[in-house]
Amino acid sequence: MVDRLRAVVTSLLLGLSLSAGCGYTTRPGLPTHLRTVYVKPFVNKIDVTALSTGHERFPIYRHRMEVDLTNAVITRYQFTGLLRPSTPERADARLEGELVGFRRDALRYDANQQVEEWRLNIVVNLRFVDQKAGTVMWEEEGFTGDTTYFAIASGSQVVESEASALDRAITDLARRIVERSVENW
Repeated sequence: MVDRLRAVVTSLLLGLSLSAGCGYTTRPGLPTHLRTVYVKPFVNKIDVTALSTGHERFPIYRHRMEVDLTNAVITRYQFTGLLRPSTPERADARLEGELVGFRRDALRYDANQQVEEWRLNIVVNLRFVDQKAGTVMWEEEGFTGDTTYFAIASGSQVVESEASALDRAITDLARRIVERSVENW
């Protein structure tokens, strides 16, 4: 009986110590009064005329990329449910962002020096404001979302379109933005 009680207590203590060990929590790091967010439409500050045309930085541009990013962030907030998107007047918090850069860099070449794999980066500057308190909770410049994709396979067949990869990079950036705004790291 004593051995069994000791085993149960030991198991409970071990479980508690393992769960408390790293300090990680899935609970959001937001103040409790923040329940809604207004996602101000992202502003496109990319100067497409200044983009390099070299092999490492190829000029790509998708019309209305800032609109796609704004919509992806709103969708991600809706998906997580931690902050509900709202109008500017009713929101407890406000997310502001500027689209400041994007790049396509070659990662891997084939034997003929043709690019097989690319990395797309989308860069934004962000500000998260507590509208109730009238304070900036955080600001971050050079916040990046990215993805990689294979452009050619054997026989020069397209594996994934650049447009599809850009959609994934926008989705990745939206996920990172929402995580940054609801988690207090």
